[in-house]
Amino acid sequence: MASPQDEPKPIFYNYPDPVPGPDVPYEKQTLSNPVLRGLPLTIGATALAYSTTLQDFFWYNANFRSLRNIKILDTYYARYDPCVIPVEQNASPSGVDAEQLFKDLPLPRIQPDDLSGRYHSIADFHELYKTGQVTPTAVVETLLPLIRRDISPIGDHSVAFLQSRVDLVLAAAAASTERYKNKAPLSVLDGVPVAVKDEVDVTGYKRTLGSTMDFTDPKDGTSWCVKKWEEAGAVMIGKTTMHEMGLDTTNNNPNFGTPRNPHHAGYYCGGSSGGSGYAVGSGLVPITLGADGGGSIRIPSTYCGVYGLKPSHGRVSGAPTVGIAGTTGVLGPIAATMADLEVAYRIMATPDPSSSSSSRFPIPRPLPSPSTRKKILGIYPAWTSQATPAIQDLNTAAIQYLVSTHNYTVVEFTVPLLPQGQLAHALTILAEISSFLHSSTATLTNPNKILVAVGSRTPAADFLQAQKLRHLLMQHLSSIFQRHPGLVLITPTTPNEGWPIAGGVSDLTSGVSDGNLSIRSMEYVWLANFTGVPSLSVPLGYVEPDPSVAKMCADGKVGRVPVGLMGMCEWGGEETLIEWGKEGEAWLRDEVEGGRRRPANWMDVLKMAKGRMRARAE
Repeated sequence: MASPQDEPKPIFYNYPDPVPGPDVPYEKQTLSNPVLRGLPLTIGATALAYSTTLQDFFWYNANFRSLRNIKILDTYYARYDPCVIPVEQNASPSGVDAEQLFKDLPLPRIQPDDLSGRYHSIADFHELYKTGQVTPTAVVETLLPLIRRDISPIGDHSVAFLQSRVDLVLAAAAASTERYKNKAPLSVLDGVPVAVKDEVDVTGYKRTLGSTMDFTDPKDGTSWCVKKWEEAGAVMIGKTTMHEMGLDTTNNNPNFGTPRNPHHAGYYCGGSSGGSGYAVGSGLVPITLGADGGGSIRIPSTYCGVYGLKPSHGRVSGAPTVGIAGTTGVLGPIAATMADLEVAYRIMATPDPSSSSSSRFPIPRPLPSPSTRKKILGIYPAWTSQATPAIQDLNTAAIQYLVSTHNYTVVEFTVPLLPQGQLAHALTILAEISSFLHSSTATLTNPNKILVAVGSRTPAADFLQAQKLRHLLMQHLSSIFQRHPGLVLITPTTPNEGWPIAGGVSDLTSGVSDGNLSIRSMEYVWLANFTGVPSLSVPLGYVEPDPSVAKMCADGKVGRVPVGLMGMCEWGGEETLIEWGKEGEAWLRDEVEGGRRRPANWMDVLKMAKGRMRARAE
């Protein structure tokens, strides 16, 4: 068996020079963004829309101009594209054989029935379909009344869904049912229900980006990554809600309603892919599509107690959809288990010949078994210490478990200018989304009128300064990965235990602008977006909720709040993260008191579908 030293050194396209950044200590910056809700929010948003003076004031108050004071950036050029592509050595030039790709997909193992907090996985659907105990048609007939908002009464979970094309859903399920009847499923994903965030195009559906506007592809196409799932037989049951324009991390959406956290109704489910996180966390589907420009896959995954992968920048194609944040945003899976995430990722990351970046990536394949990868965890104590004590304790215990049980070693690392880097990321994504919208802001919700107005005031010089800092950070990470091949950088996913709905129901109807908490929730996640590296969030455990938010929970849906553990690794290192994520899954299963927990509103879709089939047979 080859040792790690015998393996060929990876080759990359566009790899940053491995140059360490300046040796400066972590120094948290003081934030001074006002919290606005209710009438002050309405007045502020209206005034800001018409006053460039106010827009400039808010821009300066966000401290964006401070990036000009980082003198070392004069020695860096601006790097706008964070895409770094591993080059597959001895690759076949024949292209992607989809049929062979489906055959090579790993078949997830059936989990023990008595497993604590057991979620239904792809394997459960596939096995029941094969034996005929359940059909894809029975599953979607069970799900549609739960998620539709165009019926009366509306579905119990419809707040997480924007639209379901019943005709398309039933047709896809019927075709899958027939394939299983003929013992010819397309793949392990055939017939499995999935849902898609309203950030991409799907034929027959509108694309609104959580707004009241229409951004649908004029040709009514389907994004490549969704098409790959459908070609594998997945049944797309509907589009999920999102934070309007993806511009915050709560999924608060006065336009279409805000799904509450499945584990505690007094908390948000996270965003901006909140509908997708909710759909998986509530047991409706094992897989959803999310999009992540500043943690928008990983934050709802951690808040909802599920798994979320932000792939390497450029790896997953969304064509023909035009992204709203071209250098920070990516598409990726949210899943009930690591096995589900692995299958979903492998299919959606099939290289797209029409994409200049995706087409260059190799076909995703698992690491050799037995794996020879080096098992190294990187920690930055000063950065991790920004999390609450409860999260820090869980984080430390999980790392100790990975060391003692899975033979990891731990090294310490530092990253310079992290607070400034987070500012640079925020400046960049706000400017990108403002550019995407142009002047189409009149119908935006009040919090987003403020954000877009502020983002539109970014001078070119400051935007380029942010890209210089991006270059510095990419080179610094490159130097760390070169010193420690196979390294997984470990942090909490968020430093905070969820996000309480502090203003009560009124916040859900009119929105809220809390810049300080938005920035805090992205403390760790932004770095992967800005530098393009892949990142995975896995459930870390559960903490006691804030007792002051119990008033939001008249229905009694109150439980402990999930928190997450996050790993980042070298560009193209998704397979390393998947192996690490499986070991993190074992931590939750074997070491956390009580194991995994299902929320009070968790739906046993397969049990309900079996009941439907029995009733029909009688």
